[in-house]
Amino acid sequence: MPLFFFDDFSYATLPQLAQSGWQLREAAGHPGVPGGAWRPEAFTLHDDPQRPGNKLLRMTARTDGTPAGTVQAQICQQRKFLYGTYAARVRFTDAPVQGLDGDPVIQTFYAVSPLQHAFDPQFSEVDWEYLPNGGWGSEKTRLYGISWQTVQVEPWESHNSAHEEFRALDGWHVLLMQVEPGQVRMFVDGKPVARHAGRNVPVVPMSINFNLWFSPGGLLPPSAEPRVYQQDVDWVFHAREARLRPAQVAAQVARWRRAGTAHLDTVPAPQPALESRCDF
Repeated sequence: MPLFFFDDFSYATLPQLAQSGWQLREAAGHPGVPGGAWRPEAFTLHDDPQRPGNKLLRMTARTDGTPAGTVQAQICQQRKFLYGTYAARVRFTDAPVQGLDGDPVIQTFYAVSPLQHAFDPQFSEVDWEYLPNGGWGSEKTRLYGISWQTVQVEPWESHNSAHEEFRALDGWHVLLMQVEPGQVRMFVDGKPVARHAGRNVPVVPMSINFNLWFSPGGLLPPSAEPRVYQQDVDWVFHAREARLRPAQVAAQVARWRRAGTAHLDTVPAPQPALESRCDF
């Protein structure tokens, strides 16, 4: 029987997230707009209009085109996940809920370890990044599925394998990653889209993260009215050292929900426990 982590974010208040191992980012720094803020107030809990009794975790990022007027959101779980199946149901948005459209906003679900130094050989990351307004040197709308070997942040130089889905993905989607020694398989809404292998795969325990931020290049000019974007998370899932198909994950999540299981964590922390930060 696999060891599981599951959370459907059915909390009454945001402070309860900490009881389940979540941190809301406050630390400055990479990624995003230099000088922009990361704030816990960027998170809210909402009733699910499509499923009575269900809660959604919402991230809200805003910018007026200046560093001082930019607020971004990130939430991080403990650093204790490596091989196994990761999945999340998220709602991407193509347009802002307020203000002009066009800022290079990035909406994500990922797992990552700290970068101890440039080209750290132990760095590990596997992630999904949705760019409805483009970014990273291209104006195309796309979803990245990326598995990393290592990176240097300044000046930027990365070593990874990246898959790109060139299409709009406004709305709800299930993103899934099967992480094994030597390979990563990636699925969107049950469809296999990429397999990454060789050196571009995780090698050390990671934390599970979601964040919503703006690419530092390409912001629209400063404006009096902020541009406001949102991303919702319904649930997140991990099965330790088990390769589960998308249908198996969906069935397990449905069983937990029928049983009223809103949070489950049987994945043990490494001994000694690793530092769990929320700043990358």
